[in-house]
Amino acid sequence: MVSLRGWQSFPEELPSFDPDTAPETPEELFLEWLTEAGEHVLAPHAVTLSTVDSDGAPDARVVILKDVAPSAWAIATSSESPKGRQLDKTPHAALTFFWPARGRQVRVRGTVAPAAPEISAADFLARPPASRVEAFIGHQSEPLPDPAKLTEAADAAAHWVAENPDTAPKTWTRYLVTPTTVEFWQAAHDRRHLRLRYLRDADTWTRERLWP
Repeated sequence: MVSLRGWQSFPEELPSFDPDTAPETPEELFLEWLTEAGEHVLAPHAVTLSTVDSDGAPDARVVILKDVAPSAWAIATSSESPKGRQLDKTPHAALTFFWPARGRQVRVRGTVAPAAPEISAADFLARPPASRVEAFIGHQSEPLPDPAKLTEAADAAAHWVAENPDTAPKTWTRYLVTPTTVEFWQAAHDRRHLRLRYLRDADTWTRERLWP
């Protein structure tokens, strides 16, 4: 058995964080941390999206956060993808951001709803060409017994996108996660990690410190 102990988890110098001076809303603090993380790590907007399947078993994958606003945090995917089907059946999700180079983690839990069709279409049309082609290929997470089929499907999707540059698939959906809780975690070398949780009550946020 290979021992996994001994690897360095965080840099020697960690950013400071004073929970007592944190903003009134989690969106403000998140954007501060996101901007700071972007100076040190690649893809700071990459987030682990956790859902549950039809049997209630957890499922997780990394996606890209598209937007964050007081009303909701946005991601996007096909409604026919596994995560899309799971969100449609059980409209609850968790988002987890982890920036080890800064010793920081942000955890979001909330309810999920699809955005209006025109907003989802605009989201799709703003994607790079290769990403639009990928969406039109379809069959996400299905078995691929013959890789040549992928080439054929990709060529057909590329032709479709070129011929219909202003068309979005009806299945493309921008999902809006309305947070009920948002937790900020700042690592400390003495293991007295700083944890601040925001709790939503209607349109009001309250803050509370948590034990490490």
